[in-house]
Amino acid sequence: MIAWRRRLERLYELISVALMVVLAVEVLVGIAFRMGGRPLAWYDEVASVLLVWLTYYASALAALKRSHIGFPGLANALPRGWRIAALVVREIAVIGFFLLLAWEGVRVLGPLGGETLVTVDVPVRVTQSVIPIGAVLFIVAELFALPDQIRSGGPAAEKELTH
Repeated sequence: MIAWRRRLERLYELISVALMVVLAVEVLVGIAFRMGGRPLAWYDEVASVLLVWLTYYASALAALKRSHIGFPGLANALPRGWRIAALVVREIAVIGFFLLLAWEGVRVLGPLGGETLVTVDVPVRVTQSVIPIGAVLFIVAELFALPDQIRSGGPAAEKELTH
């Protein structure tokens, strides 16, 4: 399980870094062309799509590393058994939310039909597919990180290890 989690983490890192590099290059090219007096018509639209993709993929990576924003204060104040219960409730809520997001994300793709982006001939379905894909990646990340959280007694484990 640990080896699979490491592979998954590397994959998420690779995708996130690749998207970040592509976005940075695209922005720099857009700036260069604008400064040269020949602005690219597609620059803003593509940068927006890349930023959204980066956000979804990198948030799945953050979930896998347990680096996303959280509020562990309440759980840290609970005894170990209650921390585990809080962890289970939190995971049900988070995974439930992302299941709903994935479901609705797939449903939204249908009505988009043959629409394309305004400035480039890229189907809107492709750009919006990041919603269900990102949601599934987040769920997978949560499920891979969950066993460590349960074994360690919930979110307060780091605090307990230092005392």
